[in-house]
Amino acid sequence: MTIRPATPDDIPLMMNLERACPTAAHWSEQQYGQLLEGNASGLERLVLVIQGKPAMAADFPTGDAGEALLGFLVARRVVSEWELENIVVAPEARRMGWGRRLLDALVAHAAKTNSEFVFLEVRESNGAARGLYDRAGFRETGRRKSYYASPPEDAILYGLSLSSGPR
Repeated sequence: MTIRPATPDDIPLMMNLERACPTAAHWSEQQYGQLLEGNASGLERLVLVIQGKPAMAADFPTGDAGEALLGFLVARRVVSEWELENIVVAPEARRMGWGRRLLDALVAHAAKTNSEFVFLEVRESNGAARGLYDRAGFRETGRRKSYYASPPEDAILYGLSLSSGPR
């Protein structure tokens, strides 16, 4: 298993993966390309992919190296904080720790940049993601009423203080 920065070659696999996950944010190929252009937008971004050779490799999109794309994460730095914008794990690879490994990589990166906080929002009904965030030490910090559309749903806000010591 490898966690590494995403490259433009990963975009088709990332798009295939997020299309298979209804709760993921869905972006265009152009938007993914812009994410990987670096600081062109003035925002510091972190785009990571996790690759490996799962037992059922045929079920996963694979790149040139033959390793499957198991998931990815997109985050952006906002002053002294990081916002998790999207985290996607292949449906067939869930509950195996891949999402937690991606999340831990974001937290480690945020700590290295002397950031103070990592925050995110999630659909209220996404119990699996909310459980992941709870187990990773994130705490519920608020709610945005009717934030999501199709279907309308509240967003639950989570945050993790990086100054509160080990998780």
